[in-house]
Amino acid sequence: RVRRKMLSMSQERLGEKLGITFQQVQKYEKGTNRIGASRLFDVSRFLQVPISFFFPDPDSGSAVPGMSEDNSRDFVMDSLSTAEGVELNRLFSQIAQPRLRRKVIELVRVLKESEAA
Repeated sequence: RVRRKMLSMSQERLGEKLGITFQQVQKYEKGTNRIGASRLFDVSRFLQVPISFFFPDPDSGSAVPGMSEDNSRDFVMDSLSTAEGVELNRLFSQIAQPRLRRKVIELVRVLKESEAA
């Protein structure tokens, strides 16, 4: 789901590419139905990720490469499972200048602190 949303791809569009209904895509994403190896291969191809993207890294103990076993994975998955999180991440990654990226981070930090106050 996270990768599909990062690509701004609807369940319907992914279903069309796979030759299945969007309801079946929903069931795969929720874990209601199992997904076969060949179908998973097709999904990885359409979502432009290696098939290993869908499997945890056995060396790190984490499902997300480069992340520790703390709550980082849950935080990333939770924030990317919202439309706002996906949009924020996509737009932020398009800012080429490191100085501007740091300013955006500072702005968000100030907004968070003013909300808590």
